[in-house]
Amino acid sequence: MEIAKRVLSNMGVLGQWSKHAHGYFMFPKLEGDLGPQMTFRGKNVLNWSINNYYGMASNPEIKEKDIEYATKYGFSTPMGSRMMTGQTVLHEELESKISEFVKMEDAFVLNSFYQGMISTIDSLCTNNDAVVYSMDVHSSIKDGIRLHSNRRFIYTRHNIQDIEEQVKKACAVAEENGGGVLFVTEGVIGVTGEFSPLDKIVELKEKYNFLLLVEDAHGFCTIGPNRIGVADFYNVQDKIDLMIGTFGKAMGITGGFVAGSEDLINYLRYNMRSQTFSEALPSAITASAIYRLDYIKEHPELQTQLWTITKALQTGLRKAGLEIGKTESMVTPVYMNMENIQEAIMMMMDLRESYGIFCVNIVYPYIDEGKIMIRLIPTAMHTLDDVNYTIDALKKITENALAGKYKSNESLELNANNNKEEDGEETNEE
Repeated sequence: MEIAKRVLSNMGVLGQWSKHAHGYFMFPKLEGDLGPQMTFRGKNVLNWSINNYYGMASNPEIKEKDIEYATKYGFSTPMGSRMMTGQTVLHEELESKISEFVKMEDAFVLNSFYQGMISTIDSLCTNNDAVVYSMDVHSSIKDGIRLHSNRRFIYTRHNIQDIEEQVKKACAVAEENGGGVLFVTEGVIGVTGEFSPLDKIVELKEKYNFLLLVEDAHGFCTIGPNRIGVADFYNVQDKIDLMIGTFGKAMGITGGFVAGSEDLINYLRYNMRSQTFSEALPSAITASAIYRLDYIKEHPELQTQLWTITKALQTGLRKAGLEIGKTESMVTPVYMNMENIQEAIMMMMDLRESYGIFCVNIVYPYIDEGKIMIRLIPTAMHTLDDVNYTIDALKKITENALAGKYKSNESLELNANNNKEEDGEETNEE
């Protein structure tokens, strides 16, 4: 079968819904200043879906500095990869500040967190190596592993006995093939909000020989006494080998970093193909990242505000009888039983259209079949009024679901038609 026919006959897990969901559930257009109050399809909505934890993306002081940096550097400088013509004192300064902040010897700035994650695993592993990970890690980790190793050992999250068993198996296989073992985990598990048991995982390093790589996109700058991440929370930051973080959550800007020992980082600096053969992070963005990291360090009250909202939201949801799992971070999942995808769609439309709440929903195969997960991302910019309103709304739609309100035989084409009609009536207000 030729390629075009093959791909069009199977649009993929998400692509199969493109005709019905495009512009509403997938590729929606949120407009206005990034924050809790935004506009969706011409209506004001309470937004719980942007990882702008500290409001950096809409902070007036930071936006002024962004204008200053854009004027000074433009959006083209430095032009070229870091290795060839793209190295600047700004990149070096940012790397120095990051390594100091996360208490590791060195750091390397990534022009893309996703590409950087893939390329880090790609650079570290050969076909002789084994990789240990859990099934619910971020897609960038899965893609990096998929590129290289068929020797994959998947453990059950939070089951330390199974984790050790998989590490033991991986070490045996790696030894047989003259390779090593890479253990990859998230600090904050992005789907459920739980912490990876890094305290117990680092104890295994005393018994087994493996390299520990921790991706902590959500934890960087938000979790732990020093705001480093989950390893900081468990007081084991000095026991992990490599840490990868993004600027796209707490710092509210594109890019990321990998940090570790000077030798390991220097190896990655010279061998990460996604960085060696692509443009460096633009100077204007790099300068802004420096300013934002300094701003976060100078404003510890941001962490307090973030956790005040997070705890209020999660405590309130539990008191309302809603299931939010075992989240320990800002990521707040709300689980509901759903018989089919259409019922879930009707419920989410009700939440957006009747209650003006914008959040994302996650369905099978990303969570258990028969369930829907509404994921809320609280920020320091949300208010307690936002929290209380949202809890009441979620409680009401849960009651509606139990009463069968969303069991409808209407075709999903109704949603597609509504999208087309409204998209054709866009105004300047939207």
